[in-house]
Amino acid sequence: DVFSEAVSFVVKLLPQRNPQPILAGVLIEASESGLSLAAFDYEASARTTIEATVDDPGTILVHGRLLSEIASRLPNAPIQVEVDDDGGIVLTCGSARFTLASMPVQEYPAIPEVSGDTGLVPAEDFATAIAQVAFAASRDDVTPVLTGVQLEVSGTRLSLVATDRYRVALRDIPWDGGSTATDEPTTALVPARTLTEVGKTFAHGGDISIAFSGSGDREIIAFTAGNKTVTSLLIKGNFPPVRRLFPEQTEHHAVLNTAELAEAVRRVSLVLDRSAPLRFTFTTDSVSMDASGTEQARASESVDANLVGDDVTLGLNPQYLLESLGAVKSEFVRITFTSSDNANKLSPVLITPQTSVDKDGAESFKYLLQPNLLLR
Repeated sequence: DVFSEAVSFVVKLLPQRNPQPILAGVLIEASESGLSLAAFDYEASARTTIEATVDDPGTILVHGRLLSEIASRLPNAPIQVEVDDDGGIVLTCGSARFTLASMPVQEYPAIPEVSGDTGLVPAEDFATAIAQVAFAASRDDVTPVLTGVQLEVSGTRLSLVATDRYRVALRDIPWDGGSTATDEPTTALVPARTLTEVGKTFAHGGDISIAFSGSGDREIIAFTAGNKTVTSLLIKGNFPPVRRLFPEQTEHHAVLNTAELAEAVRRVSLVLDRSAPLRFTFTTDSVSMDASGTEQARASESVDANLVGDDVTLGLNPQYLLESLGAVKSEFVRITFTSSDNANKLSPVLITPQTSVDKDGAESFKYLLQPNLLLR
């Protein structure tokens, strides 16, 4: 089970289809300090060390996904790994015996070593923050900078920011820079896919150590918790200055029960085409949702709301709204209507957590969503 978990961890970050067959391998090194397993595809790497009885030190390279599938199905007994006389790799566990082809170790790229400024973040906070932000990154490779999550360290705070041009998600968590702490801001643009895996893998550790390293085209970031390390090549380019899009808080807002709103949006949007907006009409004590779909299907529903300010009608992408409601992590949600200097342009809505109908939630999570034009 220890071996299976270690193989599964290093293989997770490898792409499903690798242009270079050698990169589908997992590097296993047996030494006096135990067994080290690593995988690297030039962009992300994963490495872990586990205890093992080593009779004969050495290094092998074996197909990662096949090894992971075999390891996950072996009986719960000690596993022996050895190289046979023909150079094949033999796994023995109980009465099960597998012989796998070995891959040429000398052709495998060197796993990145990380040295640089480091800091600590609480693992649970970091995993939650990633889940609250990464979904807002773009999935379209045409603009690579938008497929990443921007990490910004400033003083004792680490911010995570993501945008796909239609929405912006931002979350702040505590950052402990230790004795090397500086007020000089540090930024790193990390691929959202890699960061999501880091969040899932390290969610239950104590603290995660984050290190920034490298220079030029090979800038990397490393995340370490316990005996596991993940590194990622940073995305090159300038992340858009989205912070300035967040408005000063205005008093024109509505407070709703998060679960009630989410369930109603899910139901009403069933009749909508994929990209069609859902019409919301906010009034003093309720919000009504109206959807007109194809084939004359229609749906409407209303839920209780507490509106401060004038009535509002606007169109929102139901999927984007649902993702933000899943991210607020609070019983109530506040939807603030912002004002714009441009009369012809729709102003975004600001979505923040709310502990109760009249009490603000944590200011650490904010989500900005651009409304859609409604056809009259």
